[in-house]
Amino acid sequence: MEGARTHNLREVSVRLPKHRLTVFTGVSGSGKSSLAFDTVAAEAERLVTGAFPAFVRNRLPQHPAADVDRVDGLVFTTTVDQRRFTGNARSTVGTASDTAPLLRLLFSRIGRPGAGFSPAYSFNDPAGMCPGCEGLGTVDDIDLGRLLDRSRSLHGGAVDFPAFAPGTYRWKRLVHSGIVDPGVPLAELPEDALDTLLHARDLPLTSPGPAYPGHGRFDGVLPRLRDSYLRRTPTRLTREERLALERVVTRRTCPECEGTRLHAAARASLVRGRSIADWSALPVRDLREVAAAVDDPSVAPLLRALRERLDALEAVGLGHLSLSRGSSTLSGGEAQRVRLVRHLGSALSDACYVLDEPSTGLHPHDVHRLLGLLAGLRDAHNTVLVVEHDPVFVLGADHVVELGPGSGAEGGRVCFEGPPTALDGSGTATARALNTPIRFRQHLRTPHGSVAITGARRHNLRGVDVHVPLGVLTAVSGVAGSGKSTLVAEELPHRHPEFHVVGQGPLHGGVRSTPATVLGVAEPLRRAFGRASGLALSWFSANGRGACPQCGGKGVIVTDLAFLDDVRTTCEACGGTRFAPTALTATLHGHTIADVLAMPPAQAAAVLDQAPDAQRRLRWMERVGLGHMAIGRGLDTLSGGERQRLLLARHLAAAGDPGNLRLVLDEPTAGLHGQDVERFLGLCDELVDGGATVVVVEHDLRVIARADHVIDVGPGAGEDGGRIVYAGAPAGLPSVTASVTGRYLPAPRSAEARR
Repeated sequence: MEGARTHNLREVSVRLPKHRLTVFTGVSGSGKSSLAFDTVAAEAERLVTGAFPAFVRNRLPQHPAADVDRVDGLVFTTTVDQRRFTGNARSTVGTASDTAPLLRLLFSRIGRPGAGFSPAYSFNDPAGMCPGCEGLGTVDDIDLGRLLDRSRSLHGGAVDFPAFAPGTYRWKRLVHSGIVDPGVPLAELPEDALDTLLHARDLPLTSPGPAYPGHGRFDGVLPRLRDSYLRRTPTRLTREERLALERVVTRRTCPECEGTRLHAAARASLVRGRSIADWSALPVRDLREVAAAVDDPSVAPLLRALRERLDALEAVGLGHLSLSRGSSTLSGGEAQRVRLVRHLGSALSDACYVLDEPSTGLHPHDVHRLLGLLAGLRDAHNTVLVVEHDPVFVLGADHVVELGPGSGAEGGRVCFEGPPTALDGSGTATARALNTPIRFRQHLRTPHGSVAITGARRHNLRGVDVHVPLGVLTAVSGVAGSGKSTLVAEELPHRHPEFHVVGQGPLHGGVRSTPATVLGVAEPLRRAFGRASGLALSWFSANGRGACPQCGGKGVIVTDLAFLDDVRTTCEACGGTRFAPTALTATLHGHTIADVLAMPPAQAAAVLDQAPDAQRRLRWMERVGLGHMAIGRGLDTLSGGERQRLLLARHLAAAGDPGNLRLVLDEPTAGLHGQDVERFLGLCDELVDGGATVVVVEHDLRVIARADHVIDVGPGAGEDGGRIVYAGAPAGLPSVTASVTGRYLPAPRSAEARR
């Protein structure tokens, strides 16, 4: 590859060896993903797509040519990123990992009594789904008392739901149906007419108004709500719709199938005394033992394939999950590893796999096993490209490419390329991080009290009793699935609401939301441009008059391909800036609104010299490790770790005095280079020294060693976890034989261990 210029890459030229495991590393924002995903993978996918006939190409995602002078030697490439699974209620770990079809086939062959062919064991097929819940496992219904205001008429907004608000499309259907008088309060309507208005389905109307559609068929309020919001999960919900659904919808376990989703015949069919629902509810590590105990020569190949798939799930650190677990409940890292399992053992060879930080959310114990699996993928004559920070991956790779030396405009260059053994003398940021030993905190801070959690039994917790100290940095460690997040991200704030949890969940906001809007900087920015130009403030909003008329302020044109992912292409009218020409004629200190939104926080703060509060908020964005990010970047492009640090910046900016803060951070170093981890630890020290209490759920050994107090949860995952293995000074953890985390920490000096 020669002359790659994607995003911040600076004429990058590299040679990537085939049939090898190559790790792209470097500080956050240095250009790793731009090189691996947005150049190599995107160009390979574009070329493969171009080989299909035009009819097929028009139904596949379209990619522009990568900004690179020359790239050759590309092969079929697939990406395994950290996108969460969609909110499809029918998707589970079993279906997403392609394990469920094997299980269904097994039961269709040897289950007794037999229920039929494999579709009879599928909750996604009419032959196998429970008729009561249609294979969802839960029954949703609508609380009419919360949905209707019977003192009002239809004209007065009697149906209290956004889709039926006065003036909406569905409201007009009700008003013009001729079923009831829209000016009469619901409480005064005849009971049969109100019942028809609420419950009718595909009813031929006798006297609809002239504004009613010509087909003259009517669906009542409840069928329309169920069809649009309950029977399927809408891909896009407004905030008002989401809040309204939470208010009017009640959900309970299906009484007919007891949540198993399956028809009675499938539930009655057993293998070794267990139904397919029982098999699916077991943690993967327990299911492996159950499957291993089945000895039936007639299904030997099928059992071998099932065991291999279960072994792979265990090996990537997902042994605590059950196959019935909803895929939408998985974190980004867990979702990526489920996708990875589908590729392991594939008969394909000479393919290229590109992975985005697969160690995210993994304990060091599991990272070694994951590396072994990727090495097996490489040994099957494939090329594996991994964007990673974890030292185990960097040192275990065949080839390393480090981007940097800094982030954003200060990155985008190749600082090192070669075998990991040559990194030691390179002097790069990665070399310095690898050469810095893990050290325990020398002087532990003294807590000023504690809060207690007693008898905690949420999820897999086993009656846990623990004290969380105040005024210090506490690290909560343990293998993935041991119960760490349950203990301090769920149970702790439930018992002590003053603790604020900053996790990696999706940020609420539309496609136009940016760090500037999340931090509350967008409005001061618009005011500054308004003062400088004399134009109305709405001209400087991509949601207002200033929106590009071609793309509606999105910056991209989105093409819906129905069953495929949406195709997003940069808007040619605005060049992706999202603004109309009038908005782009105004300048502030020589910069347009689009220019400022493309700036990192420090540069944008300098432009907003008349808005000190906005400058303060932008400084927090830089301090949490997002100094390389454009303040106008779309939220949908942020990783889980970036979203979390943006939320942390917002919370710190709003709090003002850190002395009153009690924070729980769930894996805050996800996606951070070792150099950035040190910076994050410096921020934690600053907050704690100012009086704050900070609790972090972490796998990073540097963070655990630098804490004042550690709570180790385990010893294993799932049913094998949920207990307190150790609570005390980090230096004492390596001597605890039951602690998996302790095995990966260095043995402390005796003086440290006594502290």
